[in-house]
Amino acid sequence: MTALRQRKGSKGKEPPLGAEFHSQQPNCDWSWGAIIWTSVGWSVSVGLGLLCCIYVATLHENDLWFSNIKEVEREISFRTECGLYYSYYKQMLQAPSVQEGLSDLIHDNLTESRRTINLLQRMNIYQEVFLSVLYRLLPIQSYLEPVYFYIYTVFSLQAVYVIALYLTAWLLSGSWLAGALTGVWYILNRVDTTRVEFTISLRENWSLPFLALQVTAITCYLRPHLTALQQKVLVWLMYVTTFCFCLTWQFNQFILLVQALIIYTLDCVDLLTTTQVTTLYLVQVSSLLSVWLLQFCNSMILGSLVLSFIVAALFIRHCQSGLKTGGLLVRLGKLLLHTTMVLLLSFTINYLAKKALQLRSDEHIFKFIKLKFALGPTRDFDASLYLCEEAFGFLPLDTLERLAGTLLLYPYILTLLLLSGMFAVAALHNLSSAEEKKGSGEGEMEAFRPDVAYNLLHTLFYGLLAFSTMRMKYIWTGHMCAVAAYGACGTELWSLYCLKYISMFDILVFHYLEFYDPDTVELMTWISTKTPKRAVFAGSMQLLAGIKLCTGRVLTNHPHYEDKDLRERTRQVYQVYARRSPEEVHDILRAVGADYVVLENSICYERRHRRGCRLRDLLDLANGHIMDGPGENDPDLVPASHPRFCEAINSDAPSYSALFTRTFQNKTFHVYRVKKKRKKSHKSSPEPSATQ
Repeated sequence: MTALRQRKGSKGKEPPLGAEFHSQQPNCDWSWGAIIWTSVGWSVSVGLGLLCCIYVATLHENDLWFSNIKEVEREISFRTECGLYYSYYKQMLQAPSVQEGLSDLIHDNLTESRRTINLLQRMNIYQEVFLSVLYRLLPIQSYLEPVYFYIYTVFSLQAVYVIALYLTAWLLSGSWLAGALTGVWYILNRVDTTRVEFTISLRENWSLPFLALQVTAITCYLRPHLTALQQKVLVWLMYVTTFCFCLTWQFNQFILLVQALIIYTLDCVDLLTTTQVTTLYLVQVSSLLSVWLLQFCNSMILGSLVLSFIVAALFIRHCQSGLKTGGLLVRLGKLLLHTTMVLLLSFTINYLAKKALQLRSDEHIFKFIKLKFALGPTRDFDASLYLCEEAFGFLPLDTLERLAGTLLLYPYILTLLLLSGMFAVAALHNLSSAEEKKGSGEGEMEAFRPDVAYNLLHTLFYGLLAFSTMRMKYIWTGHMCAVAAYGACGTELWSLYCLKYISMFDILVFHYLEFYDPDTVELMTWISTKTPKRAVFAGSMQLLAGIKLCTGRVLTNHPHYEDKDLRERTRQVYQVYARRSPEEVHDILRAVGADYVVLENSICYERRHRRGCRLRDLLDLANGHIMDGPGENDPDLVPASHPRFCEAINSDAPSYSALFTRTFQNKTFHVYRVKKKRKKSHKSSPEPSATQ
C-alpha cells in the first residue's frame, strides 16, 4: 500500500507515469530501463483496450450473427430506446445535407404526433449527429456500412474505458502491472462491468468512458508536485471529459451530484486545498453550462440539484471563514452546522429555480426515490413503472457471487477496509486543532494522499448508488477493478491472478445464435409496405422506438421519458391495456392523432413481472380499479365497469368494430386502424380524462 506518504520539507518534481515502479526517488533521472518499462506499460494498456473492444464485438456478432441477417433484423436488434437513438443517426444520413438533417432534428414532428419538438434540446443525441457527419466526410462509404461504423465506434469506446481505468490504477499504485490487472478484471467481469454488446446505443455506453477519463484526469490533478503548466493541461482535460460525459447522457446531473458530494466531503476533512475544491466545482459548472448552451438552453440543467448544491457550497464556504479552526469537538460542531446550512440553501435555490423555470420534467425521478425508499404511500404510475423494472431494483446478491468467482471481490473488500481505516484516521487528525498539529511535528506527520482519498470515496459513494439501483452498478464495477488492482499491486497475489485468468481467456463463447424474431420482422415489413408514410402509430414505448427506426412512421410516444407532457401522453396511450370502454380508448387515441394502435400479447397477458408490477396492474391501480388474479387489494379500489380493452377488442363485438378495424395480426401483435367518428348533429361529449 502506498496510501500514506511522508511529507517532505522540499518539493521535488513528480516523476512521469510509471517511474515509481523503478525508484521511489522523485528526482531520479530516467534510465533506458525505465523508459522501456514505461513504454511496455503504455503498450499493454492499448493492447488490453483493443482486446476488450474485439471481445465485445465478437460477442455481438456471435449472439446475433449480425453480418448474416437482413437490414430490418439488424435494426430491430436495437431494442427499446436504443432503436430510437439509432433512428436519428439513420435520419441524419438519409437527409439530403447536414444542414437539412439538423433542421429536421430541431423541428421534428415525427417523434411525437401533433407536436413539433427540438430533439437536440430534449435528448442527448449529439453523438449520433457527430457520427453521421463524420461518416459523410470520411471516404469509407464504399466498404463500411453505416450500421457498422456506428457499432464499431461504440465498441471502440470500450477500449477507451479500459485504458482510462488502467491509467487510474497505474497512477494510484505507481506500477502499470496494477493497470494490467485492472484491464483483465474488467474483461473477465464483463457481465457486471458492461452490457454494451446488446444495448449498443444506450447513453451510458457513450458516456461512461468519458467519466472514467475524467476520474483519471482528477486523479492526476490531485497528485503533488505538479507544475503550473501541468495543472492547466489537467484542468482542461477535466473540463473536456466532463463536458463529453454530460453531453452524452441525460442522467449526468445526478452522477455529478454524487461527485460534488465527494469533493465536499474531502474539503470538510481538509484533504483538498481551497484551490483544488474551487477548480473541481468550476469544472463541473462550466461543463454543465456548456451543455446547456448546446442543448438550446435546456431548463433541466439550470434546475439541476448539482448546480444548486455547488452554488450553496461555495457561498457558505466563503461566508464561514473560521470553519476550519478550533479543537476536534468545535470543528465537528461547526461542520454539522455548515453541512446543514449548505443543504438548506441547496434545496431553497433548487426550489426557487424550478419555480422560476416552471420545471417539472424531472419530478418522476424524485417520485421514484420516494416510492423506492418507502418515504410515503404513492400509486404514481411513472414511479411504479420504473420501480417494477429489475434494472431499477436493488443490486442482486448473485452479482457479488460472480465478482467473488473471479477473485475480484476479496482484494477489493480488503483494500476498501484498509483505506477506509486510514481515511478515518487522517480525517480525525486533520479535524484536530492547529496547535495539536504543530505540536506533533510537521516533518514527521503523515498525510493521506488526496488522489487516493478521492478514488476511495468515489468507489464508496457509487457503490452505495449501485446497491440502491442495479442499473447504476456499471459506474461502480469498472472503478472497482482499479481499486482492487491498486490494493493487490506489490503483493504476490497478482501473479496468481494472472495465471488463473490466462487459462480462463481460452473459454470465449463461440456459439452462433442467429437473430430470430419473425413476428417483429413481419410487423415492420407490413407497416413499411401497407401503411401511409405519415401514418401515426400508438403502442408501447419500446415497440414504437423500433417502428420509428425501421419504418420512419410518426409516433404518439417513445422511451425518452424526461418530459412531463410525454409521460402523461404515454399513460393515456397505455389505457389500451386498462379496463376502459372502447369509446374512451378511441377518444384518447384520436386526441393524440393515432391512425393505428399496436397491441402486444406479451403486455396484455404479461407473466414476466409479479402481481402488482405488470403494466395492466399499474394501470388498474392508477385508475382506482381492482387488479387481476388472486391476491389482496387496497380497500379503496373498486371493480371496473368495463372489460380489459386489449382482451375485449379481440371479440370483434359491434361496440369495438364500429371504432376499430383489425388490419394486421400474428402470434405476437395485433394492429387496429382507429376509425374516424362520423359527425353527429348534436354536440359531442368532451374528451374523457386519462383516469377515472
